[in-house]
Amino acid sequence: MRVLAAMSGGVDSAVAAARAVEAGHDVTGVHLALSAKPGTLRTGARGCCTVEDSHDARRAADILGIPFYVWDFAERFTEEVIDTFVGEYAAGRTPNPCLTCNEKIKFEALLDKAMGLGFDAVCTGHYAQLSVVDGVPSLRRSRDEDKDQSYVLASLTPEQLRHSMFPLGVSLKSEVRAEADERDLAVANKPDSHDICFIPDGDTKKFLESRLGQSPGQLVDNDSGAVLGEHTGVHGFTVGQRKGLGIDEPAPDGRPRYVLSLEPVSGTVKVGSAEDLGVTEIDANRPVWPDEPLQEPTDCVVQVRAHGSTADAVVEVDEEDVVRVRLRDSLRGVAPGQAIVLYRPEDSGDLVLGSALISGTR
Repeated sequence: MRVLAAMSGGVDSAVAAARAVEAGHDVTGVHLALSAKPGTLRTGARGCCTVEDSHDARRAADILGIPFYVWDFAERFTEEVIDTFVGEYAAGRTPNPCLTCNEKIKFEALLDKAMGLGFDAVCTGHYAQLSVVDGVPSLRRSRDEDKDQSYVLASLTPEQLRHSMFPLGVSLKSEVRAEADERDLAVANKPDSHDICFIPDGDTKKFLESRLGQSPGQLVDNDSGAVLGEHTGVHGFTVGQRKGLGIDEPAPDGRPRYVLSLEPVSGTVKVGSAEDLGVTEIDANRPVWPDEPLQEPTDCVVQVRAHGSTADAVVEVDEEDVVRVRLRDSLRGVAPGQAIVLYRPEDSGDLVLGSALISGTR
């Protein structure tokens, strides 16, 4: 099989490519240049897609003895990922840019180009297990629960999954690093990237303000309606946020306050107690199903953050294709714009049934 290995310059994608080679596939490596400033240098574990990462990817490809190319996807990455991220925050929603990048860049733009060039599949270093039986893909959590990335892959369509390979899903991260060391890959001990790759200093509020400017509004107590302070824009907050609210006076009971909701039109940020964060019902739209859509109320395990806790729920899809989730126990800090991923409880909560974008909570 002709396989295009997406090589980020990290240890995971390098070992994934090595395993594809070892499995006997005809492998070509490609590094995606996603930064509009390709000269940007990496700082420890912050940032990715830098000039250093492309060099690390090329060195790994040389050791594996495979052809290697750099493809410039910076313009599309800016439009599909960065601009979407900014727009979602401006609308009072909380997006996951890694999910968007997987959906729009790695498994749409990259896969489309790969298929056009005659490749059969795209191989990545994601931690998830994938099998295709009779043309029907099954996406499952990885063996390494701490590294599992099935959540950020759950928005992929069945056609995209049919042409994807995730060789690391059966491995622990420690095993991947040990294998990289055995293969003399220089990235064996390279730190993992974290935070948002296009915000390497980790200051999301500053980044958004540089794009959106300031839109002053008020911080309002959810119960009393009292104005507790001013802010420079709803894009500086997320539902569930506790720190950095800019409220001088403590709550009457002395307990912390949390962001409960964002109203971008009025500029109002409502805050309240931890108990007020709890939701028991979630609505979501734009569902994606690896197989058939749910036809009747179904018991599921749901997850609303990439590495968040799970909750038992009953899920059904109405006639307008809205996914309605009734939680058996409340979840806190659930924000519109986040993805909700549904797992089948009979399979230890490992098998992905589908995903959708959260549009509202109660």
